[in-house]
Amino acid sequence: MPLAFLRRPDPDHLEVQHAGASLLVALRRRSAARRITLRVSAATGEAVITLPPRMAVSTAQRFVDGHAAWIAARLARVPERTGFEPGAIVPIRGEPHRLVLRGQRGGTARFETVGGEKILSLACGPEHFSRRVVETLIREARTDIHEAVERYAPRLGKSPSRITLRDTRSRWGSCTARGDLNFSWRLILAPPLVLDYLVAHEMAHLREMNHSPRFWAVANDLCAHVDSAEAWLKRHGTTLHRYG
Repeated sequence: MPLAFLRRPDPDHLEVQHAGASLLVALRRRSAARRITLRVSAATGEAVITLPPRMAVSTAQRFVDGHAAWIAARLARVPERTGFEPGAIVPIRGEPHRLVLRGQRGGTARFETVGGEKILSLACGPEHFSRRVVETLIREARTDIHEAVERYAPRLGKSPSRITLRDTRSRWGSCTARGDLNFSWRLILAPPLVLDYLVAHEMAHLREMNHSPRFWAVANDLCAHVDSAEAWLKRHGTTLHRYG
């Protein structure tokens, strides 16, 4: 019988001990991997070890045991998450907003300023509050993205076939060969120039499906703040995944 059928299924996580604490490390395999990689995501706070297809789990366990202090140090640097719950402070278009539950009923979300503080208030059952915040943020992101598309389309001479919003981890936006644009709704948490740039970036792909000098010429012609938006994303982008 082939060895692949004899090997036990991989565990979802490996456990490592450090300074009296038990740390979990998610275990992944990649067919293209040639060596062990270990990382701690600043976005999710998850430690992940990735193995080549044939490497033994015991080898991975020894590896994480030997890097326990490194894992603990990286986990300690991950910012605490902020849930979408009443009283939480969340950036919306780059500005801090307090989330407020104003009652059990009332329907629409409200953006208000009270005593100089920006507020997003919702009326719903407490058990629905987090979901309603996400729905509101997606709606606001969709509005801003469509407005940016409408500004850039006449200058580019092209429009997307479809616009989709998702909660993506690996990229903020993408453009398919069919002309569909995909964006992370979390861009609504960033300053407006960041969302505006990402729309320009992906629309530039409607003309140049690459990152060649010609692509960047189109992107820079559309958007005047490419460099500042790229710098903001490089420095602060992962923090957008702290929320919710």
